[in-house]
Amino acid sequence: MNFVFVSPTFPWTYWQFCDRLKERGVNVLAIGDTPYDDLSDELKGAVTEYYRVDSMENYDEMVKALGYFTYHYGRIDWLESNNEYWLEQDARLRTDFNIPTGFHTDIMEDVKCKSHMKKYYEQAGVKTARYHLCSDLDAAMAFVNEVGYPVIVKPDNGVGAAGTRRINNNDELAAFYAYPHDTRYIMEEFLEGVIESYEAIVNLDRDILIETSHMFPEPVMDIVNEGKSMFYYTRKDIPQDLLDYGRACAHTFPTYGRCLHMEFFRLTKDKPGLAGKGELVGLEVNFRMPGGYTPDMMNFASSADVYAVYADMVTSGTSDITTDHPYYCAYCGRRDGNLYKTTDEWIWYTYGENMRMHGRMPDILADAMGNTYYTAVFDTLEEVNAFAEDVLG
Repeated sequence: MNFVFVSPTFPWTYWQFCDRLKERGVNVLAIGDTPYDDLSDELKGAVTEYYRVDSMENYDEMVKALGYFTYHYGRIDWLESNNEYWLEQDARLRTDFNIPTGFHTDIMEDVKCKSHMKKYYEQAGVKTARYHLCSDLDAAMAFVNEVGYPVIVKPDNGVGAAGTRRINNNDELAAFYAYPHDTRYIMEEFLEGVIESYEAIVNLDRDILIETSHMFPEPVMDIVNEGKSMFYYTRKDIPQDLLDYGRACAHTFPTYGRCLHMEFFRLTKDKPGLAGKGELVGLEVNFRMPGGYTPDMMNFASSADVYAVYADMVTSGTSDITTDHPYYCAYCGRRDGNLYKTTDEWIWYTYGENMRMHGRMPDILADAMGNTYYTAVFDTLEEVNAFAEDVLG
């Protein structure tokens, strides 16, 4: 089996996907823009060959790399980056090289556009925010008259919280339409709640091999737009309604052979015409691992190895790896320029035994994740919250 892994150096922990695939007898080939001498020894040992391109944004270079692999190793069976930024390019490469697994270009709007996701949520029995595809000010006013202020606008095809903003009144709405946008925006009614995620690895038959959940007490939109610190954690247990909705969505969305990161709002206030306080509302589905080093948090919190589960999914469609959740795993991301009450030395003195990862977040992720991160495991939620207060307070 020939597996082409795209961008194996970002995040740096993704070398483990290659490593686990190689352990299972897969011929792992990699494409990236990092010079070979700068690759980690672990990644060098996990791939049969690495093809460097000057720019992964240059599609002709990517085609040349894949053509080289095809000529030397034969037909490519899988191609994947597990990275949302490359989702559309991955699909284009699969389509052009007739790679049988994974998304092709014909389904990209369904898996990238938030408006297209609504139909899959409906099939799964999951409520979603009412929406309007932005066209002109008059149509927007009609939508606001239906759902009321505030409303949220964001790119229909976007990554994370980039470009997301809250509009509170007519003046702000008029200002939004005062200049042209180079992408299509979706407008949704504003919901008050916290984000709860559901993660899974799903085989080609849409069977779920492993699942977990994370809690995000602060909206990512506010973290990005207001420069707040990032805090979230891997949960010990998945609430039953979230488990039911996540599994239902895994079987209605085109999830074949994918890692999944689904986000739901649990409402903290009634939203008349939609849902009541405490209910879950579908937000969006990302067809890749959760961002940053969250896959490693999933491992720290449990007895599993999600990289190995993914490799099992690719090679056999099933996995003997099971998981329990003996720990909470907390992530705290500090921002450069902010003042915090504790020093790095104090944090390590106090929480050194709990710490599992610590370092600098790549700049491209820092807007959402913070610049310096601390990841630690705990037995209780009270300890998690105390850790967050000590690191971010």
